[in-house]
Amino acid sequence: MSKGRSHKILSTPDNNEENLGNNNERKIMRRDNERQRREQMASLYSSLRLLLPLEFIKGKRSVSDLINEAANYIKHMTEKIQGLQVERDQLKNPSNSTAFIPGIESSNNCSLNYVTVRVSEAGIEILMSSWLREEGFLLSKVLELLLEEGLSVIRCSSNKTNERLFLTIQSEVCDPTCFNLSELQQKLNAMCNYG
Repeated sequence: MSKGRSHKILSTPDNNEENLGNNNERKIMRRDNERQRREQMASLYSSLRLLLPLEFIKGKRSVSDLINEAANYIKHMTEKIQGLQVERDQLKNPSNSTAFIPGIESSNNCSLNYVTVRVSEAGIEILMSSWLREEGFLLSKVLELLLEEGLSVIRCSSNKTNERLFLTIQSEVCDPTCFNLSELQQKLNAMCNYG
């Protein structure tokens, strides 16, 4: 035997064919895996596109645009949820001022009954909370006042919880910015608290 010499095993034609067969199988497996990954991603992008409102995807076709708009939509919905949580908390605790919520004019008196008047998508939204009295709460007086002020009522809903009446009135007005919300709120507060 010779020192330091390594013997190289020569590959036989059978070994070469086997290696080529393994390489081809690996290539085919990689190609199939990649094809499945692309199909799955296309399906997920399609699902994401269907979940987004049309105003967020307006003709955007690229995947990067779709993901960017999905992120914008998530931010938009997060802000909306936070705003609704603040509004809910304000409605639960009527003694707090709502001056920090944009678009809301609120009663600053700490009476048991309160009124919130604010601009909404449809026009003006009025939220009222009143303790139920023996003589009752006259919804007709509130609606009459709104008609006198030039508002047309679109929707009115009420809910009775723990001896309190919660009233939500949606009214339509041509230009809510020209409407004096504070004055309307004062009139409704007076009606709600004093008769």
